[in-house]
Amino acid sequence: MSGIPDGLEGKIAVVTGASRGIGKGIALELGAAGATVFVTGRSATKGRIPGTVHETAAEIDAAGGVGIPFVCDHRDDDAVERLFERIRTEHGRLDVLVNNVYNSPAAARWLGKPFWEVPPAAWDESFDVGVRSHYVASFFAAPLLIESGGLIVNISSPGARRYMHNAVYGVAKTALDRLTADMAHNLAGTDVTVVSVWPGIVDTELLQMVPADATGQRLVTLPGEGTFDLAEAETPRFPGRAVVALATDAGRRARTGLPWQVADLAVVYGFTDIDGRVPRID
Repeated sequence: MSGIPDGLEGKIAVVTGASRGIGKGIALELGAAGATVFVTGRSATKGRIPGTVHETAAEIDAAGGVGIPFVCDHRDDDAVERLFERIRTEHGRLDVLVNNVYNSPAAARWLGKPFWEVPPAAWDESFDVGVRSHYVASFFAAPLLIESGGLIVNISSPGARRYMHNAVYGVAKTALDRLTADMAHNLAGTDVTVVSVWPGIVDTELLQMVPADATGQRLVTLPGEGTFDLAEAETPRFPGRAVVALATDAGRRARTGLPWQVADLAVVYGFTDIDGRVPRID
């Protein structure tokens, strides 16, 4: 039993960076719970890594929701503003914003590197896409969310708490969690909930490119962190179920301003991954 509630019919959601990976998994779960989901991302055509905003939107339709693709580079503030203007014009409300967009293929180049081997351009990439874009989307979404008493979810990482990947990654995730806390402080007089959510290792399309070894295992080694069996990883739908659980929880305001690990939310809310497990690798 998944423990996934329905109850998002008539609700409007935005998931940034939802062409593939965690964002796609979240968008699909919101759609399966009945929401209309705006799917944003740069991927309008197929590339080396599978996934486009149009494909995700079509899968949301098939899951029972309504998927609306919106091709958008989240470094373009004007494009982001147009997104939320369209939502106000067409729907008059916004209930859920999931700030997920992140350039994982670019970040993978610097895994395990000491800071003196991670160039300033990597800092800019991590902060422009992984922190600033979340601020910009929240800025434009806030008036709508205040009206609806909605939910902002920032997809963060245990790298905010301990060393992961490299110094730039950790600082960016710590900044994102601080953004969550401070936005929650500003929104204290409203009904808006703002949380960070920490997935573990997620078997995204990028990691699905890791080949099996002679024993049939798909192992990924993160320098300085260990080797992990991807059979034990989360699917992208698992963090999606965490977002749906939060979105349908009338008492979610008690969680505002804080980071929450997906596996811990699974225990609290009683949901599982699509195979019935509660995976925990972080």
